[in-house]
Amino acid sequence: MTSSVADQPKPRARPRRLSRSLLHSSEIRILVVALLLCAYFEVANHDFLLSGASLQNLSQFIAPVAIIAFGEIMLMIGGEIDLSAGMVFAFAPFIMHFAIEAGFPIGLAILAGVAAAGVVGFINGAVTVYLRIPSFVTTLGTLFFVNGFTLTISQGTPVPAPENTIFANLMGAWGYSEIIWAVAIAAIMHVVLRHTRWGLHTVASGANPLGSSEAGIHINRLKLGNFMIAAVLAGLTGILEGFRIASIDPQAGGNQIMFLAVAAGVIGGTPLAGGSGTIIGGLIGAAVLGILSDGFTLIGINAFTFNMILGASILAAMIFNIHVARLARKGDR
Repeated sequence: MTSSVADQPKPRARPRRLSRSLLHSSEIRILVVALLLCAYFEVANHDFLLSGASLQNLSQFIAPVAIIAFGEIMLMIGGEIDLSAGMVFAFAPFIMHFAIEAGFPIGLAILAGVAAAGVVGFINGAVTVYLRIPSFVTTLGTLFFVNGFTLTISQGTPVPAPENTIFANLMGAWGYSEIIWAVAIAAIMHVVLRHTRWGLHTVASGANPLGSSEAGIHINRLKLGNFMIAAVLAGLTGILEGFRIASIDPQAGGNQIMFLAVAAGVIGGTPLAGGSGTIIGGLIGAAVLGILSDGFTLIGINAFTFNMILGASILAAMIFNIHVARLARKGDR
């Protein structure tokens, strides 16, 4: 049985499929950017990737930003945001500390810290959803409240992290444990977002709230749950960082890490307007920020200049993603 000429594969079909996948996949686009940055900084400074200390520093920058970004991405997909994540980051480790002082085993104390973060997330979600207060305003209020509460209970003084070798290494004291947590959580959150009803309904409700509500999707329940997820991940990150640096500081985190997490999500392809998003993109976005930070530090660029580059990168990522999305829609016609 012979095949006709029309049945033969067209030589241009594969490049077209490749270019179309590049247009549609924000993960691939940002991964290409990350690889190009790695190549540039490796040429500029040969210790960038070949040094174990540099790789460890890079992983320790990426991990906390990425974990908080995963929670922010779930909210951003639904058109919400959590500005209090950086303060929950500092709050949860102190709840763990006081639980240990009260006689709790270290494992239960960690759970207590994470649960306290979840309570903050529940309050954020309940006020936003049921009182119909914009999440920007709600979480701005809890940002100041949680920060003041943490400073009050800690008296503004850092305390040492628990010195339990097994838990310390597992929770962040070992150099690469945080990045392992970040990758594991990324895998779980990716499955949740792409392959579960919760994730699919989150995307649907962000893209078309009215249609989703009419289809029977419980939008309020989704938003409430995603606020709790975001807060729990922020609290867990604070606990991991406390173990890593062997100190629990009430001034740790702050707005810087929250904005970096939001930036990682935006650079990774999650628009602030909602309706779409990607966990893997957020992880790669955090990696891009880490590469920029570590790379410019090694070649002697100061922190002030880095903030300028960070701002330009966020704007460039948004402009790039918007225009590529338009090209993709035109290509589908």
